[in-house]
Amino acid sequence: MKRADGRKSDELRKIKIQRNFLKYAEGSCLIELGNTKVICTATPDKNVPVFLKNSGTGWITAEYRMLPRSAQTRIPRDKISGRNMEIQRLVGRALRSVVDLKKIGEKTILIDCDVIQADGGTRTASIIGGFIALVDCVHRLYKQKEVAQMCITDLLGAISVGSLHDTKILDLTYQEDSEAEVDMNVAMKASGEFIEVQGTAEHGSFSEKDLSIFVKLAKAGIGQIIDLERKLFGDILSLL
Repeated sequence: MKRADGRKSDELRKIKIQRNFLKYAEGSCLIELGNTKVICTATPDKNVPVFLKNSGTGWITAEYRMLPRSAQTRIPRDKISGRNMEIQRLVGRALRSVVDLKKIGEKTILIDCDVIQADGGTRTASIIGGFIALVDCVHRLYKQKEVAQMCITDLLGAISVGSLHDTKILDLTYQEDSEAEVDMNVAMKASGEFIEVQGTAEHGSFSEKDLSIFVKLAKAGIGQIIDLERKLFGDILSLL
């Protein structure tokens, strides 16, 4: 099957990452996944959820929004949809899975993911970008002696896979996603352990064999993302 952007079925879109994209945030990046662009920031806060008060344990939480003209039609500003809630919970779960929360101390790190241009894969781009912003934030806290050690336990990646016209494809654009028979989002650690596998058959169903192919395709794509992170964090990788 020929894809509209000329990619092979198992090929990622070009990924561009600018660390420290914003001046004031303790951690930030602009991540571009093809035509999808997301600004991610990480901000430490001295408060924690009520259930963690006086526990000495920290927390990671995320917020996700799409700017009004990030998509083909205008999205009402500050609209908190069920989709937004689902995505920001996904991002928060993914990031908490690679952090030793006890080593943060009693503080919360807030991850903000703002989509400035959407062309599919905004949730996976938010996980990757949120993780990069988080690592830089924790590194800054470490240098300022606000955390005793780097508390990142593993690298993290995420990508979409799907089936379009009976062809298994990696990293779907918006158009591909809107036409796909199956779409799936996978998040996993560099260790190979899975954090999230979200799969839906939009038309019909998919088999266990199909699921195995989707997972294998996602693992290969995430492996490339992890390799990119290793290069990106070359300056602080020894601390992780």
